[in-house]
Amino acid sequence: MFITKRLYEQSQQIPNEVAIIFNDEQWTYEELYHSAEKIAFYLMQQGYKRGDIVAQFTLNSNLFMAIYYGVQLAGLTIMPVNTKLAPPEVDYIFMHSEAKVLIYDEQLLSTIQATTTEFQEVLTLNKIKEIVASDISSNFEGSNLDMEDTAVVMYTSGTTGKPKGVMLSHRNIHETAEIWSDSMEMNTSDRMYICTPLFHCAGSHVFAVPTILKGGTVIIEEAFSPENTLKQLLKTEATIFFGVPAMYTILLNKSELSNYSFDQLRLFCYGAAPMPYELVKRLKDAFPNVKVQNLYGQTENTPATSSLLDDVALIKIGSVGKPLARTEVQLLDSNGEVVPVGEVGEICVKGPQVMKGYLHAPEETANTIRNGWLHSGDLGRFDEEGYLFIVDRKKDMIIRGGENIYPIEIEEVLYQMPQVLEAAVVGMPHEVYGEVPKAFVVVKDGEQLSEQAVFDYCMSQLAKYKIPYEVDFLGELPRNASGKVLKHTLRPKQTT
Repeated sequence: MFITKRLYEQSQQIPNEVAIIFNDEQWTYEELYHSAEKIAFYLMQQGYKRGDIVAQFTLNSNLFMAIYYGVQLAGLTIMPVNTKLAPPEVDYIFMHSEAKVLIYDEQLLSTIQATTTEFQEVLTLNKIKEIVASDISSNFEGSNLDMEDTAVVMYTSGTTGKPKGVMLSHRNIHETAEIWSDSMEMNTSDRMYICTPLFHCAGSHVFAVPTILKGGTVIIEEAFSPENTLKQLLKTEATIFFGVPAMYTILLNKSELSNYSFDQLRLFCYGAAPMPYELVKRLKDAFPNVKVQNLYGQTENTPATSSLLDDVALIKIGSVGKPLARTEVQLLDSNGEVVPVGEVGEICVKGPQVMKGYLHAPEETANTIRNGWLHSGDLGRFDEEGYLFIVDRKKDMIIRGGENIYPIEIEEVLYQMPQVLEAAVVGMPHEVYGEVPKAFVVVKDGEQLSEQAVFDYCMSQLAKYKIPYEVDFLGELPRNASGKVLKHTLRPKQTT
């Protein structure tokens, strides 16, 4: 099954049900499909061939989803690009991907003007609006597709170097939509609120596409805004909300939160970073009737690895849950052997959601997918009950005089301090030990915290060799569009 075919079926079976809400505009399933159909018909008339890449440089909107589906319906490959990147970064992706077409939002014109890549065709969002408003298609049946064709290319966030183009097949996309919609128990009455970027794999493949697969409604906000998000959650009667932990912290700190009643909400989802116990507890206390679910995956597996369900949300703090349906997870040591329960190994994933490979990078692909297993680069451990805990990224592990230190251990302790809003730990060079941990801390508004107080608290909770050697206080942590902390920008240049 293709997600484009599923959209067509929904347009026939529930044509007048609302598929997308953006600002004050609503699109029914019939309107969404016909919008995608017209974009597909236009692209096919231009003579683009199966597999040609269409770069999408647009902000969150209803048109984003019409373009996303329309390009795939035409048998082409859609490539959503991070709109928060600097022009040289965007240019690298444009050039490396060899995209034939660019569709861009006029609001992002300054970035596009600063790039040098040439395309066969450049379409503005206003041009797409004209195409959608036209009558250019009739009884359109789409192109002949194969489930293994590349449906989507998504470039990784580049937290550890140059971004890589992840090739996801039609099978990857559809299987992931089924896996997540089942895990979240989605149905036609769900109203999924998305204020994270749709160009990110989670926004599109974990939330938007699964919702449409089940016939629910996707509520799209251009970007997260605490005041507006609270009002829109109420106004749109959203049933599911996704955010990174920092977003939940901001919402819970809003004094007007108690003025709202969110009786329709049934599920809070979070991912991209661990959520400390105190935050989960505050969330469940503030919304006792709303379940909390952690989601874990990578762009390379569409993303779908595991999930921590509400019934153990406060019991298995720090865990990313158990492997999802149709998914196998192994923890392997450096020799490729499965590690015993409780020991740390690299998280390796097998399932129908694992990518085809990296675009124009066969060696990288061969290093990452071995014997059908995706080597994630994340380190984790299983407990006795089969729950998976992320220990850290392989590249983030600090080796201090031969002792392995996982930054997340220290970060979890820092989050226990009531004055701490956010924390990140990285390795810094040391003449004697090779590397030692350094902490970066964001203090809550109105609170005060000293470096010595951090040392003292860590000393009471951690082994001596894990105590940070230095603490820097920041106004905020550097993050990419998906909410992940950009640790490479915190490290001293000589260690990158």
